[in-house]
Amino acid sequence: MADLSQLVKAYDVRGVYPDQLDDRLAELFGAAFVQVTGADAIVIGHDMRPSSPGLVSSFARGAVSRGADATVIGLCSTDQLYYASGSMELPGAMFTASHNPARYNGIKMCRAGAAPVGQDTGLAEIRTLVEGWLDALDAGAPGSVERPGVRPATRPGTITQRDTLSEYAAHLLSLVDLSAIRPLKVVVDAGNGMGGHTVPTVFAGLPLDVVPMYFELDGTFPNHEANPLDPKNIVDLQARVLAEGADLGLAFDGDADRCFVVDERGAGVSPSAITALVAARELAKHPGSTVIHNLITSWSVPEVVREQGGTPVRTRVGHSFIKQQMAATGAIFGGEHSAHYYFRDFWNADTGMLAALHVLAALGGQAGPLSALVSSYDRYAGSGEINSTVDDQKARTAAVREAFAVREGVTFDELDGLTVTGADWWFNLRPSNTEPLLRLNVEARDPATMARIRDEALALIRS
Repeated sequence: MADLSQLVKAYDVRGVYPDQLDDRLAELFGAAFVQVTGADAIVIGHDMRPSSPGLVSSFARGAVSRGADATVIGLCSTDQLYYASGSMELPGAMFTASHNPARYNGIKMCRAGAAPVGQDTGLAEIRTLVEGWLDALDAGAPGSVERPGVRPATRPGTITQRDTLSEYAAHLLSLVDLSAIRPLKVVVDAGNGMGGHTVPTVFAGLPLDVVPMYFELDGTFPNHEANPLDPKNIVDLQARVLAEGADLGLAFDGDADRCFVVDERGAGVSPSAITALVAARELAKHPGSTVIHNLITSWSVPEVVREQGGTPVRTRVGHSFIKQQMAATGAIFGGEHSAHYYFRDFWNADTGMLAALHVLAALGGQAGPLSALVSSYDRYAGSGEINSTVDDQKARTAAVREAFAVREGVTFDELDGLTVTGADWWFNLRPSNTEPLLRLNVEARDPATMARIRDEALALIRS
């Protein structure tokens, strides 16, 4: 059987175009997606990568061969695709490789209502179908996506075009009250990604003096990688915020589903602080609600949630786990350390744009600077994520646990990797699923303690 293990990830399909993902594979994935979801109709969107339009055409061709109608919404952010899936109640497919380099592309898939498709919710079945069809095709079987036991569609579906950008913007703006905010100057770095497509429409009519950076849609990313999680990719934004005397800066990743914030001093604002700020705002509207946070977010997040009368729920890292917990608990909001923000009013899906609107509303609704506003939500010293290449992930993790087990008052849990907690610090050590890496995140009540625990853990990991 053909092996797609390097292409089909835990939550999506992603690989180098055309070496790993090409038009033929896209057509097979379209057919398999329809077969697994049982959909009569689907919606498809794509980012600005040069390979995206052709891959969309092939995916749509595979879908309609199985009898499904395909609505193609064209250029869009990933959260705009989630909007289309939720509002139209259709399964959706987004062609993007997010923040990956230009040579990559991929497919993020969801069921109707933007419900995630991951390994445990249909992606493994899709992969099995595609592998079987590839083997049949390579063996010379007739038909483009047929094999024994698969009944062909009685009629092909249709392909139609639809623009959802203005509807998407209107829906987001209906969820945040921006009517009374003061004028703000905001620098926006779109990184040549889809933020350059969505920001002008979403921000139109607001009292904002927008300074655009790299709004030209260019999937070759000529200025910097569209990955604001890497500090080197927000250097330009930080400098521009200071040069412009702006109130804040916003940076979007390639498919604009994540948003990073820079304050008026040019300092990056922790995604945990943004999670706490948005959680407080959502709890003010929906008192007593549940808020989801992954286990790498700061201690400040559950503290703020409890202080605001809400119930914090801790979960594993990854959007499928967040969305499952949100559905199970009816949570109003969820946040991750990676700047993914999830909203019940947005079909439990993640949207960096809606989080950005909350930040604008909070800042514009009072007179102080952003640094002062977020200070109450940023209470601890964090290391950020530190990656270490190791020969044996399990052995190094076991060595870390053994070394810290002799310390008084230290506790362990294995919800996701290994979390070690002391009286005034904690750290999490998680193995990468795709690389020989261990990922370390450390937090403490003061910078000195954080640095000490970080260095002790790294010495054990890298010994």
